[in-house]
This record gives sequence, structure tokens and C-alpha cells, in this order.
Amino acid sequence: MSTAATQISDYQKSRFEAQTSDGHSIAHDIYRRGSGAPVVLLQELPGIGQETLSLADQLVNAGFEVVMPHLFGPLGKTSITGNLVRVMCLRKEFHLMSSGRSSPIADWIRLLCREVRDQSGVEGVGIIGMCLTGNFAIQLIGDDSVLAAVASQPAMPFFKQGELQMSPDDIMQSRNALDNKGPMRVLRFEGDPLCTAEKSECIHRAFNDDGTTRVQELTLPGKGHSVLTLDFVDTAGHPTRAALENVIQYFSSRLRPTA
Repeated sequence: MSTAATQISDYQKSRFEAQTSDGHSIAHDIYRRGSGAPVVLLQELPGIGQETLSLADQLVNAGFEVVMPHLFGPLGKTSITGNLVRVMCLRKEFHLMSSGRSSPIADWIRLLCREVRDQSGVEGVGIIGMCLTGNFAIQLIGDDSVLAAVASQPAMPFFKQGELQMSPDDIMQSRNALDNKGPMRVLRFEGDPLCTAEKSECIHRAFNDDGTTRVQELTLPGKGHSVLTLDFVDTAGHPTRAALENVIQYFSSRLRPTA
């Protein structure tokens, strides 16, 4: 029997406002819990539901501080259709359909990562992006505030699976950063209809084309989608549990200074 997740009321709440490079001022609530090296956990399209709160618990129990921006939707439950409508209304923050350029919200998340790094007095933070926000993790590893990044089932742009929501300059910046920081992680199910084999090939073509592994992909069997949340099975030996253990080990190696 699984343990109930720590609810959002037990998190420390604050507000972070910043101006993006295109001149938009964006503000969202931030929820923090735990102590240790900070990991910025970005919600996926269904929202910050019980499964995401359970993932936050796993990270806190592993010795990290979770920093969770609330980007859209209700708290504590999921709403796929309702949240898709909400995100479509956030056109100044999310460019759902575009390729070759990033969404303005990625700028805001970069500034948040820098703020968390500076507040915490650490060299850098970890970041997890999932589905709608998965691509942001790939982009933000290019910033010096991010030392470790996990893109779980990165799906944007949804209808252009053979492309990334990153400019050529963004891709080159992340490539160069990964040469110094070591390979980031990408997680996906083999039969994922939203983060397809075509998306996987696109990522490898952009980052692993010259024989250097800058992106290490963990491909799980089956047709699931949300590796760390909705489709996560907390059973020893299960592929999703093994993927989470890999993520925790990766964060530990990159975010915790060796004694």
C-alpha cells in the first residue's frame, strides 16, 4: 500500500516575478520543501497532482530540496483537458506549436534557477522537466545555474516530433555545456505516442551526432507516457522505479560535492 503524498499545504510558498528577454513580466507561485541540494521540479500538462507530489516526496526523502513552480492548473489534482485550455490561453508564456525557438517561460525558469542557486549558496541546481516542460530541461542545461537536467518524455512541439523547441544557438549552448557537465538524462517509454521514436531520433541527432554521448536516454518498455508520475510504479525492479533511482544517483553525483 502506497503512502499518501505530502500535500501542498506543507510546502513553503513564495512568489517569483521576473522579466523575460522579450519584455514580458511573468510571475508564478513557488512551492519549496526539503533540505539539501535544490532540484527545480517542473509540472507536466496534467498539473501538480498527487503523483507529482509523490515524486517530490521521493526527491525530498533522497536528501534534496524540491523547488516547484506552479505554472497553471489546480493544485493537488490533475486536469488534462482543462489544463490544455489554460496553457493555450498563456500564449505569451508558452508557444506550444512552434519549433526552432523556445517559449518565453523557459527564460523565466532560467531566472528562477539562478535565483535558487544564489539563495541556496550552491554551485548550481538540478532540474526535471516532464512532457510539456521536458524540452525546457534540455535547454536549461546550457545555463551555468543548472548542473544536472532530466527531460522526462519531452513532447514539445507536439505536432512536430522531428523537431525541438530550441533555436540552433540554444542547441549549441546546451551541447557545449554538456561537454563540460557530462550527459544529461532523457526518459521515455518505447511506445509513447507523445514523445515518439521520432522525437528520440531528433534529440540524438542534435546532441549525439558525433559519437559523444551528451544525452543519455533511458527507454522503458511499453506504451506509457509519464515515467516518474502517472505511470510510475513504486516496486523494486520495475522499470519506472529503476529510472527514478538512476535520476537520484545522477543528481547525487552532480549536485553533492564529494567529501
